[in-house]
Amino acid sequence: MTEVATAIDGSNCVQPLTAAELRAMDGWWRAANYLNVGQIYLSANPLLREQLLPSHIKPRLLGHWGTSPGLNLIYVHLNRLIRKYDLNAIYMAGPGHGGPALLANVWLEGSYTEFYPEITQNEAGMLRLFRQFSTPGGVPSHVSVPTPGSIHEGGYVLLHAFGAVMDNPDLLVAAVVGDGEAETGPLAGSWKSIDFINPARDGAVLPILHLNGYKIAGPTVLARYTDDQLRQFFAGQGYAPHFVEGDEPARVHAEFATTLETTILAIRQIQATARAGTDTPAGAPWPMIVLRTPKGWTGPKIVDGLQIEGTFRAHQVPVADVIKNPDHLRILEEWMRSYRPQELFDAQGTLRPEYAALAPQGPRRMGSNPHANGGLLTAPLDLPDFTAYQLQFPHPGQLCTSSTAEFGKYLRDLYRRNPRNFRLFCPDETNSNRLGAVFEESNRCLTSTILPNDDHISHDGRVMEVLSEHCCHGWLEGYTLTGRHGMFATYEAFAMIVDSMAMQHAKWIEHAKRVPWRADIPSLNYLLTSTCWRNDHNGFSHQGPGFIDTIIHRKPTVARVYLPPDANCLLSVADHCFRSRNYLNLIVIDKQPQLQWLSPEEACAHCAAGVGIWNFCSNNPDQPQIVLACAGDIATQETVACAWLLRRFLPDLRVRVVNVVDLMRLCPQTLHPHGLSDEDFIRHFTAGAPVLFAFHGYPGVVHDLLHGRATDERFHVRGYLEEGTTTTPFDMVALNKMSRLHLCLDVARYVPGLVRDGAALIDHCNKLLDENAVYIRQHFDDLPELKSWSWSP
Repeated sequence: MTEVATAIDGSNCVQPLTAAELRAMDGWWRAANYLNVGQIYLSANPLLREQLLPSHIKPRLLGHWGTSPGLNLIYVHLNRLIRKYDLNAIYMAGPGHGGPALLANVWLEGSYTEFYPEITQNEAGMLRLFRQFSTPGGVPSHVSVPTPGSIHEGGYVLLHAFGAVMDNPDLLVAAVVGDGEAETGPLAGSWKSIDFINPARDGAVLPILHLNGYKIAGPTVLARYTDDQLRQFFAGQGYAPHFVEGDEPARVHAEFATTLETTILAIRQIQATARAGTDTPAGAPWPMIVLRTPKGWTGPKIVDGLQIEGTFRAHQVPVADVIKNPDHLRILEEWMRSYRPQELFDAQGTLRPEYAALAPQGPRRMGSNPHANGGLLTAPLDLPDFTAYQLQFPHPGQLCTSSTAEFGKYLRDLYRRNPRNFRLFCPDETNSNRLGAVFEESNRCLTSTILPNDDHISHDGRVMEVLSEHCCHGWLEGYTLTGRHGMFATYEAFAMIVDSMAMQHAKWIEHAKRVPWRADIPSLNYLLTSTCWRNDHNGFSHQGPGFIDTIIHRKPTVARVYLPPDANCLLSVADHCFRSRNYLNLIVIDKQPQLQWLSPEEACAHCAAGVGIWNFCSNNPDQPQIVLACAGDIATQETVACAWLLRRFLPDLRVRVVNVVDLMRLCPQTLHPHGLSDEDFIRHFTAGAPVLFAFHGYPGVVHDLLHGRATDERFHVRGYLEEGTTTTPFDMVALNKMSRLHLCLDVARYVPGLVRDGAALIDHCNKLLDENAVYIRQHFDDLPELKSWSWSP
């Protein structure tokens, strides 16, 4: 069924399990299975010291049995090899709904009691373990944040696993892929991750595809493939698949033990060869395992005349009506007693020594490995002094340059100073996003064939480019969850592809704040460029600012959104984000050349405050008749240009310009820690003047953030209105009615008397809008006075 492994020194070293090893491992496995069932069903009588009664059963039966026996099998076999080879290994369960399996194993190994001393390793602790599972005030049903050893709740297991082993040369991640999970797009796209792992400097992932045949209610695709079909598929992905199949425990134990050890030794051989410099990273294929066992293995075979074991019916609670149906109660008791708990636990309910001895010691236990609590290993970044990269210029709004290009120089030196602790993840857009300076320090990573015409590609590159937002985001999650730092840079519209991933990661971080033993981890930092306002060359499909909506609706404890208006502010904001912990930091700024507004000193002060009055473009701002607010680079440009026009046509109009760089400052202080106090809010936006707010994203975002403010009705928001096409930059803002000309028309509408007194301005704006609409169709570019505008006092 599997090849015989060869050790690094050339000796044949994989031997079959001895009878004693098999007996002990089967005992651990039965104990874990027993604990799984107890967690789902029991609220009393944990060791079945008396006949099972309806009063011993939880009133609500929640949990997933079907995947758990396979997860338990893998766990105990990993324990044996961790002990034998002193492996530094963690376990990731792609079938994250198999929570009771991981809880059972970390309790058996002793990790759980160290994190939760009240859950003792005896009968009383076992009962508490059972009673807390999927009950109010207890623990969730999935492999979630409170589970020691977990950095993953299911769904993106290979991506998190590969991210975890990057720059972690000694780490092995056993990544169990559920066959239902294997049908998802992100998982299907993540097999290619192997082409970005360099065995000379990275750790290793051992994928274990667990085919138990079914999802919730139907068959899984890969389970219906033959071994030959699977072998061809995975060989094409760069793997050497090994197969184990069966439903007879002793035989499966024996075959899986040999197969698992074979694959571990193959990984060690690949790494040793690469680290000795005797082979390229693209040398031998990496091993993986395909494990076929029945869904709900060892559970009830028939209930109410229907087959359960080996079918979709075993997915969750295989025997459901145990309180009211005596036959169901009998089936449950017979099932639990089939594991022979009296052989596994002593009179105190403690796992007997011959089985407990299988657990590794200390931090080698997978529930106690510090890589699964990555904040314990986090070292702060050696950050360059960002002020050394800030631009100097004599006047605001005259220098035009790409802000992200300046930021790219900072990232280059960040790479230089942190060669093992920072990575940029970007879906094939690093150059497009004007961050190409990083290639002066590090190439793109690819461990497969490199051709002469490839540009900045190498086996040891550390810029992670793959045309999959899922891969980039998932890798970065795994990288930060194990204590390192990074940034995900992408086109703004395509950030929505990872909307659900961002939401799940935010939930993880927020929950971790309430788990005392979870150490703080580096924030997950986003840089969105190629924004809706300047994706005029790619068209409507590339124009979408909706990711801001995703982030602002996360918990205030984790959500941060920054809209720097220029390069100096971008550098200041990025420095802050790279120092932070436990946040989702979203930075949005376009890559195209743009006007620069604030000096280095002004930018630092402005970003520290998060919001500020821009006096240089205001006009008698102390008692304004109108407040022009803005958030976002193009919104800022159009707002300042509007203020410039107002000075020329209505020089007596009192105008205050307010720029917001930290979007959460708009929230009431009671709803977000960055929110302005009522006093500070009035100091910036006044108590009664109308506020015309030009916003980078959808207008509703600003209204959502202002909810709870007494003056919300004064705010009139212009933003992206889902109007777009392949057109010119000014036409984009005009189509969405956020141009400087539309803002001037709005000022005339909202300031009393200006419809009459501002007739010349209104006429000028309407005329220029009409002229530009004709001009762009004739010349394919904006009018020079609109395109080349810059600030002048």
